[in-house]
Amino acid sequence: MTSNQGLEGPLSKWTNVVQGWQYRWFVLDRDSGLLSYYTSKEKMMKGSRRGCLRLRGAIIGIDDEDDSTFTISCDHKTFHFQARDTQERDEWIASLEEAISHHAQPFERASAASPHSMDAVSPIDVERRLLEATGYHKLLVEQIAKLQARIGRMGAELGDRVQIFSETSQGMIDTMKECLDMMQYAKSNNEKRLHSGKVRNANEILTLEPDGEQKQDHGQVPAQQVSSEVSGVTESSSPRIIRSSSSTCREAEPVASYSSEEEDEFYDANESVGEEETVETNINESDSKTKARTASQECVEEDPSQSDDDDGDVGSDRTVISYLLSQVRIGMDLTRITLPTFILEKRSLLEMYADFFAHPDVFSSIPDLPSPKDRMISLVRWYLSAFHAGRKAAVAKKPYNPVLGEMFECFWKLGGDDSAGDDVEIVSSGPVPWCGNNSLSYIAEQVSHHPPVSAFYAENVQKKIQINAHIYTKSKFLGLAIGVHNIGQACIKLLDLDEDYVLTFPNGYGRSILTVPWMELGGKVSVLCKKTGYSAAIEFHCKPFYGGKKHRISGEITHTSSGKKPLVKLDGEWNSVIRAKYEGGESEVFVDTRIIPIWRKRVRATLVQADNESRKLWKDVTVNLKAKKIDPATSAKHKIEEKQRAEAKERKATGEEWKQRFFHLEDGVWIYNNPLEKRLSGGD
Repeated sequence: MTSNQGLEGPLSKWTNVVQGWQYRWFVLDRDSGLLSYYTSKEKMMKGSRRGCLRLRGAIIGIDDEDDSTFTISCDHKTFHFQARDTQERDEWIASLEEAISHHAQPFERASAASPHSMDAVSPIDVERRLLEATGYHKLLVEQIAKLQARIGRMGAELGDRVQIFSETSQGMIDTMKECLDMMQYAKSNNEKRLHSGKVRNANEILTLEPDGEQKQDHGQVPAQQVSSEVSGVTESSSPRIIRSSSSTCREAEPVASYSSEEEDEFYDANESVGEEETVETNINESDSKTKARTASQECVEEDPSQSDDDDGDVGSDRTVISYLLSQVRIGMDLTRITLPTFILEKRSLLEMYADFFAHPDVFSSIPDLPSPKDRMISLVRWYLSAFHAGRKAAVAKKPYNPVLGEMFECFWKLGGDDSAGDDVEIVSSGPVPWCGNNSLSYIAEQVSHHPPVSAFYAENVQKKIQINAHIYTKSKFLGLAIGVHNIGQACIKLLDLDEDYVLTFPNGYGRSILTVPWMELGGKVSVLCKKTGYSAAIEFHCKPFYGGKKHRISGEITHTSSGKKPLVKLDGEWNSVIRAKYEGGESEVFVDTRIIPIWRKRVRATLVQADNESRKLWKDVTVNLKAKKIDPATSAKHKIEEKQRAEAKERKATGEEWKQRFFHLEDGVWIYNNPLEKRLSGGD
């Protein structure tokens, strides 16, 4: 039932008392910013409230893998709810977001508060306003840094004319900083007066206990004195109520959200994460001209993302994230949203995709297996070992969004020989023209910017195996999480056997974005070989909030002749141990990602890379992020993005279409222009 003031109706609420979902009747009051709930509609009519959520500053979250549940986080607690279907959930979320937005206005309590006193402003309000102001201040500093960088690039004459803007902006920052200091002083003073009992607002000193009794803070003010200050309060064993002029019951606003059920816990529990080895990276910052791509230019550089030494908490940057969250809505596409620089991973998404081949020996050995069944099992083993390598950092971060035309290339040397010998045949026609025929070579290109589509290709000439893939990333805001749908497919070809394996990708989720962000995978994927009839169905399970483990997978390998009976059952964690149980009853460790070695990819030195190669393109951003210089990193990132926008604007004006360099579109699939299959058939 909806009205102009809010919404009411049944929902299920998770409770730890009985470890399950319990029916409750909910009433949303938009004007007061309260979501109250009762054990039944009849209890609601009697004013017997079971619990209440204060929506000012609350954050709503949804699970992209579940279309009926949602969460509300407020006052350091997270409550879990379940609607009957998606439509009902969306109706509640829309009404809740409207109520939250209504009470997020900076001066929404101005009429109730004295303009010369903070007596009528609760400590929670002061804290929230201070956090919001700090967030605005940090964003203003970043924007002014960008402005000053642009002024610095102008000519002397033009720069002098606009210098006034820079000076005025700096004055704004200084003034805002003084205001923040004054707010902090007022907050501290208000807290001292609260603890001394010198307050006049009943809501500041009263809380509601589960049994409905009034509780006094610090015992400074007698309950009778407080009651006399609130008209309409009657003594009762149920939560106190205020009688309105229309004779309807309206309960008073509590100082904080509460529940008479046991403490609710959010599924994003903090867990200890092992430290990762830090590798010193030397990125050449020279601006010398790019040299030709020749075999003699090979040089190994470490992965800059592996030197992350973050402590695992967003810390002082939480205010900026909170501000950004207040500007978006549940389900909003984040593709065009510019996120703060400090959450970046120090490498491009194109380089991250190369982590699929962190075990190139496993991938290259697939054609060596004697039977179609063994080859399918081997391919699934490689696939399930392909996700852990790029997701080992203690804190989940976002790789750089590749710009249109950006590319990344690397290779892995196989066979145990770590240096190229005279007997190694160089594959000059391959994607990486200076690696040998027993190496696994990789190339990736950003083939589209809107929508963002990346294509990559890898091959091992000696083993006659190649893979062609494309991924369209679609990000979505989920409240306390960000979901990334990986839309696309990969096709692995075993050329000597004429076998094609088509596979899909799981979705990614960044959880706990306000505390210690962590990443998990979710969704169902498939692997199919039409020629042999073998297929695999695998599910990446998101961690449920009411128990269970993180990073679980389950799956089955079947054959068309066996019907629905699985030949192999898989179960475990994709970043740890996965076990296999075969149709005959025997079982074994299918893959243990904790012990299998990660092969180091080989990348040309930044000095000799082309301007559009990932590491050179993002060099200034990476160097400054490593040095924890956020403002210069933001300016360098902004410069790249502005250049891309200017080029897109120019193409639009001239009617020129962008031409991809290494891939072309064919029946909705991005195909590498010169694959091994084509070259072996004489097409090159």
